[in-house]
Amino acid sequence: MGLGLALALFAPQVASAQVASAGETRAGAASKAAGSTKSRKAKAPKRSRTKAAKPVEAAPLVLPPQSEPASRMIAWIAAEHDNAGLPYVIIDKQAASLLLFSATGDFLGQTPVLLGVGVGDDSSPGVGAKDLADIGPAERTTPAGRFVAKFGRAFGNQRVIWVDYANSVALHAVVTTHKSEHRVDRLLSPTPDDNRISFGCINVGTKFYTRTLTPLFQKKGGIVYILPDTKSLDDVFPRVRLLPYVGTGSPEQGAIGTEGQS
Repeated sequence: MGLGLALALFAPQVASAQVASAGETRAGAASKAAGSTKSRKAKAPKRSRTKAAKPVEAAPLVLPPQSEPASRMIAWIAAEHDNAGLPYVIIDKQAASLLLFSATGDFLGQTPVLLGVGVGDDSSPGVGAKDLADIGPAERTTPAGRFVAKFGRAFGNQRVIWVDYANSVALHAVVTTHKSEHRVDRLLSPTPDDNRISFGCINVGTKFYTRTLTPLFQKKGGIVYILPDTKSLDDVFPRVRLLPYVGTGSPEQGAIGTEGQS
């Protein structure tokens, strides 16, 4: 066989072997690539879930200066724990102001209030059974005293904080039914001179009522202390006069702890 013929017969075999080799190389590369992809997928680290940031507690509010009667009440309630583990408010009628405290005595805020148009510290006998139209201006008073207040239903199925249910005295968001009364404007005015407008109920701003006051009182209620505007503080809250002796270990202390609230 000549050299030329031998080369001619051998060339197709070489070419076929080269094609097969190239195919195996490509297949091997593809297999390795697939394996590498699977490896990368298998080894890919799991994404860590970001933990939600914990809410930052707000700094305690600073109690602004108060009137002498309000300051005495604040000190006495704290010393005697007269709120019985419940949240409480102190309403200073002369200042037309409400002070809110937690069950542990932390000051939570101050807001203006609207009060009964009549000046006085007692409810008229039988006023709670009268229709609003039959209640005269002098009878529209916000009574002074200590009241255990709870949520309940009022006229129109409205939920209010009943302060004195028998005499129809409630604490609720400001009423805007009669535009001529300008109740919101009265709340926003800088002085308490125009805050006497209600039939005896206590009105506060809607935002303060729904966001701050309601969450505290909606479960177990609370205590409402209404300071007098015609009587003396000692007449309405006789035990406050014993404040200097509270916690001193004097004989009066034992009596304070066992007597009921007047």
